[in-house]
Amino acid sequence: MASDDVLSNATFGDHFGKIKILCANSVKTVKVSVIISTYTKDRRDDVLRCLNSLFNQTKKPDEIILVLDPVSDLIEFYSGVVPHEVKIVAPSGFGLSNARNTGIDVAEGDVIAFIDDDAWADERWLENLLKNFGDENVWVSGGRIVPVFEEGRPRWLAEELDWIVGCTYKGMPEMKAEVRNPIGANMAFRREVFEVAGKFRTEVGRYGKKLLGSEETELCLRLKKLKPDAKIVYDPSAVVYHRVPESRANLGYALRRAYYEGYSKAILGKEYELGTEKGYLKYLLSMAIPEKIKKMQILQVLAVLMIIAAVGLGNFAVKLRGNGIEGH
Repeated sequence: MASDDVLSNATFGDHFGKIKILCANSVKTVKVSVIISTYTKDRRDDVLRCLNSLFNQTKKPDEIILVLDPVSDLIEFYSGVVPHEVKIVAPSGFGLSNARNTGIDVAEGDVIAFIDDDAWADERWLENLLKNFGDENVWVSGGRIVPVFEEGRPRWLAEELDWIVGCTYKGMPEMKAEVRNPIGANMAFRREVFEVAGKFRTEVGRYGKKLLGSEETELCLRLKKLKPDAKIVYDPSAVVYHRVPESRANLGYALRRAYYEGYSKAILGKEYELGTEKGYLKYLLSMAIPEKIKKMQILQVLAVLMIIAAVGLGNFAVKLRGNGIEGH
């Protein structure tokens, strides 16, 4: 996909506009920033598709920030690809949490939204995500992430395991509801979140192809500790689509991802109570697996059991090493 396929620089500026959030007694105009980060030239087409979806929102972002790893060749490459109105920045270090934090530092928005570089937004994504902030008690909002498999969904991959590929999974609420945390590919925060609770912890974030995660989980848990009345809302009407390449739609990747999920959550478990994970495991064992056995979906049953074991192994590895959140 060439840069001309996205939007020309000449017309791009016309696609920005301030977002109005309906409050109890008035309409408040706020600025909205959207942050994307990438670490490789290989996702050029993904980045351009993501940008194109942002340019065509029914509610336009005030700014779009592309955060790149601090590699001069990478910065030069994307500077020549994306429209000049996209603000390109680079952190001093590497990793997804560093990238997101750098984006937050330069963002001017009252609301700061995040979308993955290999995802693209439904045209009403930002509009629907922002409606939730009409409630002054909502501090964080996240939406639905739909997997788009390049080679079709593998037979063994149960919908309950779609978190492995960074997507909304079966077992999550089907209607708008309060949740512990959103999924990182589709989330938005009031700026005050970062002023009250700080930014993303780099100890638990993705680092290149190292599959650590849970940085958004940790931030939301920290926010709730400091501000218990803050609402974190999941709204499935705010939709993004997430490309799933063949390299991620295999059991080997899934087991690695599950291991690091267990590893990351064990780090968090030293500081926080992880009731959501316990509830999810109970759901798998008491409802999902019995239902699949009845339907003779044996491959999915085996995959779910293997994923549970891999998560447990990652969890045990942290306990064996005695690592806490400050270092691993």
